[in-house]
Amino acid sequence: MSKHPAPRLEVNLDKIYHNALTLVTNLRQRGITVTGITKATLGSPEIAETWLRAGVRGLGDSRVENIGRMRAAEISTLMTLIRSPMLSQVEQVVALTEMSFNTELSVIRKLSAAAKKANRIHGVVLMVELGDLREGIMPSFLKKTVREVLGFSNIVFMGIGTNLACRNGVSPDRENMAELSALADSIDATFGPIINTVSGGNSANLEWAFSGADIGRINNLRLGESMLLGCEPLHRKAIKGLHTSAVTLVAEVIELKNKPSKPWGNIAQSAFGEVISSSEQGSITQAILAIGRQDTDPDGLVPPPGIKILAASSDHLVVDVSNYHGRMKVGTELSFQLDYSALLRAMTSPFIPKIMQRSQMKFRIENV
Repeated sequence: MSKHPAPRLEVNLDKIYHNALTLVTNLRQRGITVTGITKATLGSPEIAETWLRAGVRGLGDSRVENIGRMRAAEISTLMTLIRSPMLSQVEQVVALTEMSFNTELSVIRKLSAAAKKANRIHGVVLMVELGDLREGIMPSFLKKTVREVLGFSNIVFMGIGTNLACRNGVSPDRENMAELSALADSIDATFGPIINTVSGGNSANLEWAFSGADIGRINNLRLGESMLLGCEPLHRKAIKGLHTSAVTLVAEVIELKNKPSKPWGNIAQSAFGEVISSSEQGSITQAILAIGRQDTDPDGLVPPPGIKILAASSDHLVVDVSNYHGRMKVGTELSFQLDYSALLRAMTSPFIPKIMQRSQMKFRIENV
């Protein structure tokens, strides 16, 4: 049994370093830098430092609090707030970051005032809507917005970016990336060569980036999931040469009993509003683990071979361990792989310790 309590996240920093170094190296060959996105790690200083050693250009997060945690750990690098700043936090944004992604002039106006008051310069990237319908300025309004941003004191217009695949699953491809490049060209043609950054998107862009397509003006990607989990978000497929087991969730068995596979009585909604349909499979060996929806996303957990996840409530994960009959007992620990949703929630849970490990493994960088 581990000296660390369960449930826990075991984070292999060597594997994460390898994943980051592999992607940074391969993307650099295409003229693209990487911003490491720390939001799924709750701004972990250990992971942030690992990514910086691997060569990421800077760090980005959607939460000012996570950036504050990294600053408190004396991490010195380009910090970017990748979610549009809240008006109530502009002073913190200016104090903690060098740059932020924006879509609203009213917010940039407040950032300007806060930066002037603090005697600081703040960089702004304007996000453009290219179809996924989350954040972004409609392309037809982009030049007008740029013109106004250029008039704000203590604000430097850094460039443009977009975000795809998060709300509606719109994939980055040759067409929408070419449109982003064309918008960058158009802005430079109108205002002079003022664009420094063209941020094409997130880990969902990797399939496009390594497809051999013309990169155009895209010179930065914002990566988190791919460096942590070794997979791409469009199809959740493993990326060649990366480790998919860098982060593991460990949970402990607190009950182990033979029970019927089908519930009995009048069936209504479960605790989370579901109506569960169960098939009759006779008696099974059912284990309950001390982890639940308050800790992670059960739908994003991948159990060990031969084990099936049956259900989850707020504090319990119910699994079928019939294939392990006689080889399991109360107190046994089971390890699960995680998808992005499960990782995000487990990292956020105050009930799950995060155990940072180094394996001193030797890895070879492959072309992705």
